[in-house]
Amino acid sequence: MAKEKNKIRGKKSREAGQRFERKVRKNLESQGWIVDKWTDNVDLGFRPNEPSVVTHRPRKLIPAKSNKFNTRNNGFPDFIAFQCRILKNYDGEMPRSLYEIIGVESKMNGYLKKEEKEKCKWLIKKNIFSKILIASRGKKRGEIIYKEFK
Repeated sequence: MAKEKNKIRGKKSREAGQRFERKVRKNLESQGWIVDKWTDNVDLGFRPNEPSVVTHRPRKLIPAKSNKFNTRNNGFPDFIAFQCRILKNYDGEMPRSLYEIIGVESKMNGYLKKEEKEKCKWLIKKNIFSKILIASRGKKRGEIIYKEFK
């Protein structure tokens, strides 16, 4: 009986998370960002359940593994978004374009796990993203709050 209730609760929770991801994507696109699903993940060089005495492998980007039950990739962060900004030159040269590339992770509660924080630090350190935004629900219905990962 309790097992069935947990299955139902888990299914509803996953569906709510997917709806929130779609809402975040739509919101970013309405702000002028070009958004795509990020299909890579960061290999931290260790597994969470391994003893700490195991030698660490170097960190690197790897293709994200898809979930057993659906074909959706579990990349981190959820989205890559970029926007073209045109820089105007006042000395007579042609204007140049600059692309800002960010990562966006959707978290309904706004909190990252320890492993996810490590991945964010590595992605920013390696200049893969200029910044990573954490999208979370606001207090008002339908509100999305973006916090930059520091």
